[in-house]
Amino acid sequence: MRPDEALERLRRLGFGEADARALFAHFDDAERRGKRGHGYSRIEWLETLPDLRPDARPERVAAEGGYERWDGRGALGYLTLAAVCDAQLGSPPPHARVVVASHCFPTGALGHWVRRLAEGGLAAALTATSPRRLAHPDGGPKLAGTNPLAIGVPSSDGRVVVTDVSMGKITYGDVIAGTAREDDLVPFGGEQAHKAFALALGLQLFVDALVGEGYGAVLVVARPEADPVPALREAAAGVRLPGSLEEQVPH
Repeated sequence: MRPDEALERLRRLGFGEADARALFAHFDDAERRGKRGHGYSRIEWLETLPDLRPDARPERVAAEGGYERWDGRGALGYLTLAAVCDAQLGSPPPHARVVVASHCFPTGALGHWVRRLAEGGLAAALTATSPRRLAHPDGGPKLAGTNPLAIGVPSSDGRVVVTDVSMGKITYGDVIAGTAREDDLVPFGGEQAHKAFALALGLQLFVDALVGEGYGAVLVVARPEADPVPALREAAAGVRLPGSLEEQVPH
């Protein structure tokens, strides 16, 4: 799918220009970074959803001190997190802020959102829940989503560091993109998979405790007090750090 076709298909789904471009920015960024499960294949997936609500708008329903709460109100999680990021960049916390978003799904590649915040000068950690797709490595029912954890750290040299790790060996996006089977959705780590499962379960319960029913996301955003990235890059002596565009897979 060409970029111009991708944007036009989002418009045809009924999204207004601003929302279509926000969605396109996410999908195109994922595509350029080789994350096809979060790229243009997601537009084809959106086209199959019977309950898509292009006119829905997320709402900030609480704001006090270091806390905000948002409700997706039927909007895609992508657009809820886009609005959350805009709000944090427009009015950064004096020190730190916890942001809870309910009815927030799908949220896409979480690294995209913390990158935006880090490039705006804010340190951020973000996690989100999804349908339960991971069972214990020893078997049994599926108890947790793939529940990624993304962290973005700004840098005075303009080259932010972004980590974005799903707790699954693959993501559900890989299934959507046709590059993996749903049977491959297991905690990563092989013989050490219990560690990924423990993280997935911990993140599941953490988000559930703050969000309540339904899928949600929790963001911690803060003004940095130090600038550790340049020293890390020097110590890395040319080793690629997570989130660099040069890590993209050609397509």
